[in-house]
Amino acid sequence: MLKNFAGSIALAGAIATLSATALHAQMAAKVDKPVTITFYNYNLASASAGADATRDLIREFMALNPNITVKGVPVPSNEILSRVQADMAAGQQPDVAQLVFRDLIYIANDLGANALEDMVPKQELAAHFTGMIPQGLELGKVDGKTYGLAYTFSTPILYYNADLFRQAGLDPDKPPRTWAEVKSAGEAIRQKTGKHGFFPGAYGPVDGTFVYQAIAMSNGGQVRNGNKLTFADGEGMEAVSMLREMVDSGAHARIDVASPGDTMASGNLGMFLYTSALQSSLLKSAEGKFELRVAAMPAFGEKATRPTNSGSALFVLSQDPQKQRASYELLKFLTDRHAYTIITTKIGYLPLRLDIVDDPNYLAGWVAEHPMIRPNLEQLNRLTANVAFPGPNYRQVEKMMMDGVREAIFGKGDAVKTLQTAQTDAQRLMPR
Repeated sequence: MLKNFAGSIALAGAIATLSATALHAQMAAKVDKPVTITFYNYNLASASAGADATRDLIREFMALNPNITVKGVPVPSNEILSRVQADMAAGQQPDVAQLVFRDLIYIANDLGANALEDMVPKQELAAHFTGMIPQGLELGKVDGKTYGLAYTFSTPILYYNADLFRQAGLDPDKPPRTWAEVKSAGEAIRQKTGKHGFFPGAYGPVDGTFVYQAIAMSNGGQVRNGNKLTFADGEGMEAVSMLREMVDSGAHARIDVASPGDTMASGNLGMFLYTSALQSSLLKSAEGKFELRVAAMPAFGEKATRPTNSGSALFVLSQDPQKQRASYELLKFLTDRHAYTIITTKIGYLPLRLDIVDDPNYLAGWVAEHPMIRPNLEQLNRLTANVAFPGPNYRQVEKMMMDGVREAIFGKGDAVKTLQTAQTDAQRLMPR
């Protein structure tokens, strides 16, 4: 599978390089004639409220912009980059794509995405960025330019089962604030209720990287420094060793890394660190069964947490001046105050514009009725970009890192040696 992916990267990269080296026409000042753009979107491919909300937003956009027709292309998130590559190779140029942050460097350097600073007049771009949190805008930057405009994203929060806390003799009004407290609470839940204590959604083959990085970075660790991998060094290794100690003590559960949300939803897990985007579905599962609560991401002692982001950004891939303008108008609409109100209330992601949180015209009423979003909102001032890897082998490098993390935490061998071996092996695939 990775071999096929690498092949498609090479093919699409060659095509994108040809288009990227050509002289680009300046983006049109306005859309003054009918134009159709394609929007590759993974929310549209879901069976959740996210698909309905996205369709509603697209319809509303087209009603406000009668010259622009948006053709939605629904593709599952784990297939969308490959679909974009395949269509580019077939001569079907995508215009806008919702893609995940792990592919950011590749999209910017090899897929031919437009940097907004190169495409949009400076004052116009600055006007749209006004009111957006700077940390959010940084998520989609490569070498100082914005290739991906953060769209749907969230940070890790700690879900916990208040009923299991009570049964274990813990105070649900005082959730764990530090990893030492998580360990203590996890052991109590395991020993006194027979249920699982704690599990982070940090090990999934696709979606676990951002939680793992958030844990490592909150201890001061890094996964890479330039082209040098550092995930097995210093504070990053200490974070992994901490998780291994929790597994050995029984505080950290040994369950299927691909579906820990199901264990939480069933009421069999005391604490679960994962994306806020799961909050709506977990609340529905918990209704009438147990009391679900949330807390901020745990810290390493007095160190400030550095929650990283999951989710996606919007990329403009079109090279046609009229379609570029139409694409940018769609980006503006989907990241304005109204759209973020819909995205937050209907899909469950965080708003890139915090000025709408307490505005009665936007989110104030909803937030008052849904206070569980507050811990995540309060973490946004410490938002840290989920680090992508450079070079043509970036996905293999990421996989080797995550395989090493899982083996170090759940395996029987020495955690330090296991992760150091993974780092050494993965370094061979990094650019020089």
